Amino acid sequence: MGTLDKLQTFIILFAVGLGLLLGQADTIEQYAETFVTPSLFLMLYGLFIKIPLQQLKRTFLNIKFLGSSIIINFIWTPLLAWGLGAVFLSDYPALWIGFIMLMVTPCTDWYLAFTGIAKGNIPLSTSVLPINLILQVVLLPVYLLLFAGTIETIPISTLIESILIVLVIPFALAHLTRFLLRRRTSVLNNKIIPFFANAQIFFLSLAIMAMFASQGSYLLENLEVIYILIIPILMFFVINYVVGRLVGRFLKFSYEDSVSLSMTIIARNSPVSLAIAVTAFPDQPLIALALVIGPLIELPVLAIVSQILLFTRKKSKK
Repeated sequence: MGTLDKLQTFIILFAVGLGLLLGQADTIEQYAETFVTPSLFLMLYGLFIKIPLQQLKRTFLNIKFLGSSIIINFIWTPLLAWGLGAVFLSDYPALWIGFIMLMVTPCTDWYLAFTGIAKGNIPLSTSVLPINLILQVVLLPVYLLLFAGTIETIPISTLIESILIVLVIPFALAHLTRFLLRRRTSVLNNKIIPFFANAQIFFLSLAIMAMFASQGSYLLENLEVIYILIIPILMFFVINYVVGRLVGRFLKFSYEDSVSLSMTIIARNSPVSLAIAVTAFPDQPLIALALVIGPLIELPVLAIVSQILLFTRKKSKK
């Protein structure tokens, strides 16, 4: 992991704190929200441009891994998220929606770092990135209508507008950029992609800071949501860890492939969910707050899981 990756949790926490502090000024609180969508747009453009769609061919070389990860990530996980929300968050509909949005989007970046730490199959993990990305972009609005729509009415027009602004347009522009620079791969790979890889945390932090600055007074009155969310989030990670290990054993995966499966079904993609939340639900900051709190719990969990997996590897070799 690079320095920025290692410090990501602390950078996000700093952005939250600075946003709350700046939000105490009335002028900043009034205009801060205008920075949220542009920041998330640039962040997602940078995320999408890193992932070549040509990798889709490699995805289908290991049907057993691809099939199991898709079933767990896009069928089992949404049902698990809705069920945990029904048990623990039924009295907090905004947090329930935020929780579902966080859990139905598999990670497309930092889980690779933890896969490497746990000595997993990084090429295999990388190969499923494009299909995970495409499926979550396509299915997130479906999950919102199916699950969140039962909790609170979501205007279809608002949802479509949000998807277009923060997902479809940056996705299309990113791959248009890749197409236009197909003969200048050195510029793409040595300048543009590294710039956005390093700037991604900056754009995300700017969006988080602006969001908390615009809703600071409201959020300070609702800090108890951290305690409300800890149990369902931790239960999600524990349950999916167990599911991943059981499926890996049942399908007779190697240790490396089993690690890759565990990481891809545990790690979540909060930036994509956050981008939708702040545009589709601008008047409900608790939804976005759930998506900010999620990674603060997730990153330490991924670090612990990677060490547990390494321990099982050493134990199996004895």
